[in-house]
Amino acid sequence: MNNTNITPFNKPYLTGKEGHYIYQAVLSGKISGDGIFTKRCHEFFEFTFGFRKCLLTTSCTDALEMASLLIDIKEGDEVIMPSYTFVSTANAFVLRGAKIVFCDSRKDHPGMDEDLIEGLVTERTRAIVPVHYAGIACDMDKIMQVANKYNLYVVEDAAQAIDSYYTGADGVKRPLGSIGHLAAFSFHETKNIMSGEGGMIVINDERFVERAEIIREKGTNRSRFFRGEVDKYGWVDIGSSFLPSDIIAAFLYAQLENLADIQNKRKQIWNQYHTELSELAAKGHFNMPVVPAYASNNSHMFYLVFDSLDERNRVIKSLKDQNIYSVFHYLSLHKSPYYEAKYTGEELPETDRYSDCLLRLPLYYELNPEIVISAIKALF
Repeated sequence: MNNTNITPFNKPYLTGKEGHYIYQAVLSGKISGDGIFTKRCHEFFEFTFGFRKCLLTTSCTDALEMASLLIDIKEGDEVIMPSYTFVSTANAFVLRGAKIVFCDSRKDHPGMDEDLIEGLVTERTRAIVPVHYAGIACDMDKIMQVANKYNLYVVEDAAQAIDSYYTGADGVKRPLGSIGHLAAFSFHETKNIMSGEGGMIVINDERFVERAEIIREKGTNRSRFFRGEVDKYGWVDIGSSFLPSDIIAAFLYAQLENLADIQNKRKQIWNQYHTELSELAAKGHFNMPVVPAYASNNSHMFYLVFDSLDERNRVIKSLKDQNIYSVFHYLSLHKSPYYEAKYTGEELPETDRYSDCLLRLPLYYELNPEIVISAIKALF
């Protein structure tokens, strides 16, 4: 097979400065966590998006686990989240003994149906974890209203939502990740901005700032020691080693410097998909992404939703035969081998529909989308 004729699902984009910054990090003499590039990344996010406090982590999974520790999830607590999400969203809270209460997806979008959340709240509910699927905002006004009414924490799973926004009923445009008490981002190589592996926790509630640093540093007050705030550091809380090497941060910072360029290119590709496939969608061959009026689109992914599992599989196979690699996405967590026996809730038909029928198309900086578009048009 000629690799030059392959259209992969994803291809990490290099801006050109990643290696240079990694070299600088090595020369600095400090390549463990919280070096010069980690600080630059923190400052970038806090200045650009107005986050109260940012801390890089080794993954979005670790950021979610930190959030679970920060809100003190205990055995028997209940956490409401979508079933159509990556396993890390649930695993972070299951590790602390929580019962996961799954919410069905919306009919028009794979994100959780906000109108169903209040009906899932019980006296054991501690938190709501909205997942901003495809970088498209959940209706955060509705979610925050429920959270405030029942005194619940909100942890935004913003893994896919860098540089995406929500406009509330008050007309204020807010970055995703800045609305809940806490938020988690991913910089996995499939994300818009990436570092191979990597993540970040955002702390918007002042109550959690100091403890977040402690949990991230193995439960010690080591960060305060290096700032000269204490004369020695020790073990003061539970925690783990959640901070990444400064080499990871150096790679990430090169990406952040090119955020606008990367986003503009991805939006061009997304818009081309949407424009050129709209006629087939109008004829009923599939549905395309819906962006609610309150949400912006960061072009993290472009997907199609077919009428059946068989039809989706037919398209996947046909594209693969032409060396174009498309993928389905999440399998319903409430039907997963690990959780199915534990799940006591109702059927989640919309979640299962997306699990069976959603197909993600290739989307990366150097993609020529016309190759994919032409192949899809030829199928129908």
